[in-house]
Amino acid sequence: MNKRGTGAVFCLVAAILFAKRYIAAAIFISGVSSWDSALFKAGLQYVGMPLKTLSIISVIIGLGYLLWAEISEMKK
Repeated sequence: MNKRGTGAVFCLVAAILFAKRYIAAAIFISGVSSWDSALFKAGLQYVGMPLKTLSIISVIIGLGYLLWAEISEMKK
């Protein structure tokens, strides 16, 4: 796999991890009778920060690979 493909995969992983955080919070609070923003924020706090942190790391790595591929292409 080339650098562009690797960068795109890391960006895809970042998007999936970011969405997974919100889906997990929604699943966690799915059994309640009424929804509001405070309840959803509590659900996000229950899920925690690891998914958000991993998504940020993945997007940084992905953008780094994409930038590296473009710089390598310009040097050729």
